[in-house]
Amino acid sequence: MTVDQITYLTFGVVLVGALLLDLGLMSKKNESISIKKALIQTIFWVGLSVAFAIFLWFEKTPLTATKYFTAYLMEWSLSIDNIFVFILIFTFFNVEEGDAGRALLIGILLAIVFRIIFIAIGIELIDRFHWILYLFGFFLLYTGYKLFFKKDEAEFDPANTKIYKWINKYFRVSLIEPKGRYIVNLHGKVYFTTLSVVVIILASVDIAFALDSIPTVVSLVRQDPKVPFSSDDIMVIYSSNIFAILGLRSLFFLLKGAANKFGFLQQGIAVVLIFIGIKMLIEYFHIHIDILISLAVIVICLVTSIIYSQHHNRRKAKADFNA
Repeated sequence: MTVDQITYLTFGVVLVGALLLDLGLMSKKNESISIKKALIQTIFWVGLSVAFAIFLWFEKTPLTATKYFTAYLMEWSLSIDNIFVFILIFTFFNVEEGDAGRALLIGILLAIVFRIIFIAIGIELIDRFHWILYLFGFFLLYTGYKLFFKKDEAEFDPANTKIYKWINKYFRVSLIEPKGRYIVNLHGKVYFTTLSVVVIILASVDIAFALDSIPTVVSLVRQDPKVPFSSDDIMVIYSSNIFAILGLRSLFFLLKGAANKFGFLQQGIAVVLIFIGIKMLIEYFHIHIDILISLAVIVICLVTSIIYSQHHNRRKAKADFNA
């Protein structure tokens, strides 16, 4: 077997094994997930991702492993921002604690399927028309600017989304207690429950976020926009996306009680998006930013935003106490 075949086989075996473990042991139906269990699951997914990076380091090259880890860290940080929107969705639909885990998992599996399709389309488009990366660059600059000055994630209202209105227009939706069911039969007619609506909205929201994350990861992985994607680059893009998405469920339960403790995280992510957008655009002038510099920028922005969020929370708590 070639090195590429071994790498893809290893990734496939790890992915299938991890999914079976998640479905069988870590995602039992109607089970509430405690903070402790969510922490263990988060460590499991992050550890698995780091282990795959180590595998790439020895099986491929240190550069491939560095690209993977940088792309994974970027996807993981974007996932944290997504989670705050997921929390609003689950709160809006009053999803029971025992139903949340399975609904999240189904939504995430759908998101993986859509990501695979979008990545394949994106890679084909960029290989054929390398200039499209410059359009992505401007798009990321615009997205980063909007995200930096966005006041509050609570501006997102599931009831006002187009997908929610479309579901209610073309499908029968029952507001009865789902009790773990996604479809119910009432008076001889089939109805979707709110759990089905939640899963569809989760998948659609992830598709919207993919418009930011996929160009970002592509820019991080690809060193020269005029050179076709290598098999290593394609592996890194797919694996970093999938591993980051699979860790979303446990991260959701870990962070749902701390949504307000990372108030400035979106500003850190926004700066990273602007940096990646600039990185894409200056490549037109044959200026290439090394992957290690990109990794350093991502780490510094995320750590700084988290530290500042904690500092701001302490100052606010102190001011409220003195008042």
